[in-house]
Amino acid sequence: MGALPLCSLLVLLSAVTFPAAESGSVGVNYGRVANNLPPATKVVDLLKSQGITHVKLYDADPSVLRALSNTGIRVVVTLPNEQLSSAAFRPSFALSWIQHNVAAFHPSTLIYAIAVGNEVFVDPRNLTSFLLPAMRNLRASLSRLSLDSNIKLSSPIALTALESSYPPSSASFRPDLAEPVIRPMLDLLRQTQSFLMVNAYPFFAYEANSAVISQDYALFRPNTGIVDAGSGLKYYSLFDAQIDAVYAAMSALKFDDIPVVVSETGWPSKGDAKEIGAGFANAAAYNGNLVRRVLTGNAGTPLRPKADIDVFLFALFNENLKPGPTSERNYGLFYPNEEKVYDIELSLNVGGGGLRWNEERGRGSTGANGGSAGLSTRTTGEKWCVANAAAGKERLQAALDYACGPAGGADCKEIQPGAACYEPNTVEAHATFAFNSYYQKKGRADGSCYFAGAAYVVSEPPKMGKCSLPAGA
Repeated sequence: MGALPLCSLLVLLSAVTFPAAESGSVGVNYGRVANNLPPATKVVDLLKSQGITHVKLYDADPSVLRALSNTGIRVVVTLPNEQLSSAAFRPSFALSWIQHNVAAFHPSTLIYAIAVGNEVFVDPRNLTSFLLPAMRNLRASLSRLSLDSNIKLSSPIALTALESSYPPSSASFRPDLAEPVIRPMLDLLRQTQSFLMVNAYPFFAYEANSAVISQDYALFRPNTGIVDAGSGLKYYSLFDAQIDAVYAAMSALKFDDIPVVVSETGWPSKGDAKEIGAGFANAAAYNGNLVRRVLTGNAGTPLRPKADIDVFLFALFNENLKPGPTSERNYGLFYPNEEKVYDIELSLNVGGGGLRWNEERGRGSTGANGGSAGLSTRTTGEKWCVANAAAGKERLQAALDYACGPAGGADCKEIQPGAACYEPNTVEAHATFAFNSYYQKKGRADGSCYFAGAAYVVSEPPKMGKCSLPAGA
């Protein structure tokens, strides 16, 4: 366990103890491909009760926009793919669409962005050629109505727009898209100071490659990490690798200044037998760990460590009419009756104590696909507090020194040189010992295993070589 100079320790502890001044936001995608969802007014009450401040729609339904009026919730509306050609070829249609679906509600409804289509490049109707003309006509309409300074345009792209994504440093856009579409779209985003919307799903990559991708790596859990041979950067999460692949592909086109908004990401709570990894526990782990990272200002990636990122979870509800495999109908955070599918907190202000997430809150009696018959918000059985390698060695070291110092009061004698738990001599292992000592000393109180995202709770004993850690029950 290394020691830090006092001045350095104080600086680092300020970063560990308090969230960054600027952090990303967590929003939800409010899809409505279902016949059993509550009315929009009740949905808005649900959003407010959960502290959700951003919502993305897949259309511009007037009843939903009216329900969101005067709530303070920031809204992304979508021009559906079916209307791309009309917006592309008829400037009058674009103007009318903005007048009826944006100007008629703004600013009472805080519409701040328009998604022009959704994953246009994979739409089987071959709509790619309509995208740029539609964006330009909509932009001209916003300008004509003096809304262009308040409302941004973008278009969510799937990761299939990349020719390659691994390792992240080698990523590039597909040749059929890079010059004809992506470059001019990025130029428009730069001119308008907008952002690129990206739909990123580590679940799909894990499901297809579970033999070679660690589940811990996919779920933001502690893991040994993967080094990008091209950049030398080390990755502890598949999500980071996917986002950095997009950054690298943009950089290859000389666009290094455009922010990324994750317009969709999530993990299904249920799947078919062949959908490896789908299940309640994994969905809770993925979404819960991601929310915690974003809201504590720790969502930077290895390639852009200081870039906070906005994320929209998919989706608000399970949607029973969505076609495709079982997973497609089970991405929701809530059932249509407004009960949580699993228990995670979606804002820093809900629950009276700030954001706290323990993975076992989403674990009940598991069935097929890791599903759970009944999820509890109370933890039972033995539990340990472990270091989160994704926080990085610097943050772990600062939190470790805090836990072992006078303010923390953890018993760290056993991780000193020559002591029983000194090996393995790594920051992660020593931090796990110290965090667990602190956690048990505090009676496993809520929030005592957190350290600003550098730690979390597990219900299985961590592997610590010959050293065993005490557990509370």
